[in-house]
Amino acid sequence: MRAESFKFLTEMQETPSPSGFEQAVQRVVRKRMKTHADAITTDVHGNTICTLNPKGKPGVMLAGHCDQIGLMVNYIDDKGFIFVRPIGGIDNAVLPGTHVTVVTKKGHVYGIIGRKPVHVLKPEERNAKMELRDMWIDIGAKDKKEAEKHVSLGDPAVFRLGMEQLENDMIVSPGLDNKTGTFVVMETLRLLKGMKLSCAVHAVSTVQEEIGCRGAITSCFGLEPEVGIAVDVTHATDYPDIDKRTHGDVQIGKGPVIGIGANINPVLSDLLIDTAKKRKIPYQISAEPSATPTDANALQISRAGVAAALVSIPNRYMHTQVETVSLKDLESCAKLFAETISRITPKTSFVPK
Repeated sequence: MRAESFKFLTEMQETPSPSGFEQAVQRVVRKRMKTHADAITTDVHGNTICTLNPKGKPGVMLAGHCDQIGLMVNYIDDKGFIFVRPIGGIDNAVLPGTHVTVVTKKGHVYGIIGRKPVHVLKPEERNAKMELRDMWIDIGAKDKKEAEKHVSLGDPAVFRLGMEQLENDMIVSPGLDNKTGTFVVMETLRLLKGMKLSCAVHAVSTVQEEIGCRGAITSCFGLEPEVGIAVDVTHATDYPDIDKRTHGDVQIGKGPVIGIGANINPVLSDLLIDTAKKRKIPYQISAEPSATPTDANALQISRAGVAAALVSIPNRYMHTQVETVSLKDLESCAKLFAETISRITPKTSFVPK
């Protein structure tokens, strides 16, 4: 991966982006894309839209959501311990002992998530389901008054950020779901900058996917593209205890995963697969028999309908502090998008036959 591209990815991974509070990471996107886009706008919802060849036809929208799961300050008790509510799909089992960053208007506040240690749990508590109400964020405050000097009700918190590299070009970080999606669509625009294009391309860093694909709904409605491709993460199934009979065979480092099914326009998915074969880009296939819980669903049913596709990055340990993806898969996905889009012209029909 190019040094500048890796720097961009790292900067995003070190910037908190909880759903509904994505402004900081969007600033990173706008700064990065100044030299690669013909136009950059941010709409009232907070989506950042980077456009190339704005007068081209047809319009192609690439959606990669930039938000991550998180927590929100809900109550501060008299001793200064902070109780929270979830933003998105939090797994309570991974929370105890977690380092977190509370994002406030004054800056970032470091904290940890505590609960009663196993030694003092009652026998019936040890096997009980973990409840968020039985955990708290500890910022070291001596009482409520001191805690309120640093944090306020409604402040979001995320797993403490930072990115590390593993062997075989793998990276590990919280929030790879789905700031890697934003990275891919912006990297695609960079690759397209030097190519001959017929279509207009809108690379959109969408917001609030984790709480209902909300940013994709509003940005697609506003842009009115004829074609829309969402990039998200999907569950890798190459580690212990994942049932491939249920979730398919998806491996890290073997290429992006092209969805096939009701949520995907068959002409567009065929074009993606044909491009991957002709350009010798590694890819995998996933079966998607119904609407997916991704931005692709919002794209497909916007207005009178959009020719939609879903391409996913294999991800281990989703919605934890140690999400893991392959840099090779990110590069392959951006290349696949760029090569596919370069083949789309005003004469390309996406009406299923």
